[in-house]
Amino acid sequence: MEPETAFSAIGEDLICIGRVTVFLQQFANALALGSVYALFAIGFTLIFGVLEIITLAHGTIFMVGAFAGLLAVTKLHLGLGPAILTAMLAAGTLGWVIDLVAVRPLRKRSFHHLAPMIATIGCATFITSIAQGLFGAEAYRFPFDFVPATSYTLGPVQLTLLQLIIIAISFAFMVIIIVLLHKTKWGKAVRAVAENRRTAALLGIPVDRVYQITSFTAGALGGAAGILTGINFNTIHAFMGGPMLHRGIAVVILGGMGDIRGALLGGLILGFSEIMSVAYISSDFRDAVSFGLLFLILLLKPAGIFGRTGERKV
Repeated sequence: MEPETAFSAIGEDLICIGRVTVFLQQFANALALGSVYALFAIGFTLIFGVLEIITLAHGTIFMVGAFAGLLAVTKLHLGLGPAILTAMLAAGTLGWVIDLVAVRPLRKRSFHHLAPMIATIGCATFITSIAQGLFGAEAYRFPFDFVPATSYTLGPVQLTLLQLIIIAISFAFMVIIIVLLHKTKWGKAVRAVAENRRTAALLGIPVDRVYQITSFTAGALGGAAGILTGINFNTIHAFMGGPMLHRGIAVVILGGMGDIRGALLGGLILGFSEIMSVAYISSDFRDAVSFGLLFLILLLKPAGIFGRTGERKV
């Protein structure tokens, strides 16, 4: 083989290896981002599957969780674990209050299916205005050394300690929710109410209590996603819930309305498409590529990946 040909072949091999390495690195980044999307969307899915409504206040709950976690760190000087629990408690309580104030009164009477959406929009606007009044429109950040800037090399991929924490916590919460839904009495009650609340009530299941616990749980998951997103991007502001709400709706529709598996897979797909579009196209097309992918998938499967027409599944 001629020297020029040999060097050319080696160069092509190195380019190919470099491309594979970049792809694997971006895939790892997408896993961290997509796991947060999935965590947020699972809470969204619980609300739809059990309460039969699309709550448009879930993005605001996400924002409140992020701020609660930030205050726990900056004011109470708590570590990562207690800060996440604080965010979940604050967001879960807010989710329960929104259900109690805005949704429960509508359940007591015959209402149009758009009424809960309008009511939760009002709650979201009210809470966002309060947050803006308290914190202003500027962005807040976690302390610089809150999570050590440590990285680990796994083959050709480098993962930061923060990414590993986000992936581990997100998947841990998702596994816990799936186990609770399928292995506990509460989970059986939730699935029974999601299937038919009148029949569940006749069987002695406390439907109102299931609604309350579900609202709290969904809010807590949104709060966990909020603080993890705030730590990941190190930016928290009063309007951060809006973009995440749009992505949550996209993930739920993509995976199949009311399906936990769909929320998990849809979040990972959306995170992957966003990261890959930034890496290989341009950050300007991030949303266009992600929601264009959503549009194409829904053209092929209108009910979503796991969805079936007229069926909800938790």
